[in-house]
Amino acid sequence: MPSLAAAAEGGGKVDLLSPNGGVMFWTLLIFLLLLVVLSRYAFKPLIAAVEAREYALEAALASAKRDREEAAKLLAEQQANLEASRTEAQRVIAEGRATAEKIKVSMLEETKAAQQELLDRARRDIDGEKARAIAELRREAVDLALAGAGKLIAKNLDDAGNRQLVEDFLASIPATGAKK
Repeated sequence: MPSLAAAAEGGGKVDLLSPNGGVMFWTLLIFLLLLVVLSRYAFKPLIAAVEAREYALEAALASAKRDREEAAKLLAEQQANLEASRTEAQRVIAEGRATAEKIKVSMLEETKAAQQELLDRARRDIDGEKARAIAELRREAVDLALAGAGKLIAKNLDDAGNRQLVEDFLASIPATGAKK
């Protein structure tokens, strides 16, 4: 059988579908030799690289899953902390309002007590001044009565005796102005 190269040189027609034993033998031999060389030197590093890449991807997926679970856990903790903070803030606000209300009531009571004390002291002062004014008025009435009586009475009594006589008389008269 003529070779394909010789047929091509001779201008003959090359039939690619017809089997040629020599070409098939050398093709098969080169294929097997290439397969042995590639399996020994190329396939092992390629398979190792593919397996390493597969392991790295699995590790990355596992790490991403762990990170996602940890993030979800941290998010839940943060939400719980936030809710606890809100509850604590509401409790503090409620305590502040209650304390402010207590202080308000206490201050109102103290103010009312101070006001009542001022009113009582003012009433005592007024009563004291009223009593002093009445006593002063009595003394002046006694002095005026003595002066008038001294001119009317011919008999001369001493001032102390006259004063005692008028004071006894005024004390026997009910004090209608003092009861008002």
